[in-house]
Amino acid sequence: MSGRFFRRAQAGTIVRKLCAKAVLERKLIAEGDRVLIAASGGKDSTVLAWALAGLRPAIRQNYELAALHISSDFCACCKKTILSERMEEWGIPFSDLFVPVIGRLKEGEKMNCYWCSTQRRTELLRYAMEKGFNKIALGHHLDDILETFFMNMTGRGELSAMPVVLKYRKYPVSLIRPLAYLEERQIIDCAAEQNILKAACTCPYGLNSKRRDIRKRIADFTGNSGAVKRRMLKALSSGPVDLLEEG
Repeated sequence: MSGRFFRRAQAGTIVRKLCAKAVLERKLIAEGDRVLIAASGGKDSTVLAWALAGLRPAIRQNYELAALHISSDFCACCKKTILSERMEEWGIPFSDLFVPVIGRLKEGEKMNCYWCSTQRRTELLRYAMEKGFNKIALGHHLDDILETFFMNMTGRGELSAMPVVLKYRKYPVSLIRPLAYLEERQIIDCAAEQNILKAACTCPYGLNSKRRDIRKRIADFTGNSGAVKRRMLKALSSGPVDLLEEG
């Protein structure tokens, strides 16, 4: 049995174990929480939904799950029917909300990832508060967090990262990132093992060039070692200010 096959054969177990570890260590989910999964239709959020649906025995908490997919006026690639069927299979109620992301642009402005993210986040918060959810689960993983940290440091001169938990002061909702301990390649293996890739789509805008450059630099710097990346993640929360938690 090849090493690659062996890793993939265990992919689902690895994802659920590291997801449970993040949930328990960072106290992301508590008894009675109502968690809304931001189901983009991509592999990350779909694997997140699959993992959270099976974590209850591991974390010994009773919590409610639901998923919200935000459709837009620029992306029609998402296989929503398949996505909805998967969520139903995992016992997760699924809803779809249309948001005219491009339609909200002011005259002369161009579509970009930041604008799209802001519009989607606003609608997620509004929907969560209207429906009584107190947590929103996002599908960002370890590589996303490290890339964002280095982009902020080199591009903005700021020491900041995607927080694993973000507690809003103005809203009764927190953002959580249960995949924070997982590398993207581990999520890809799990998606392949669980046949999730067939239900996933890719944003037509893809990764921006700056993020691609940072990703390559991190891979070169770490030798693409998961252990090194996790030590870097640990360093982000071991200083005077925890960069992985915001209140």
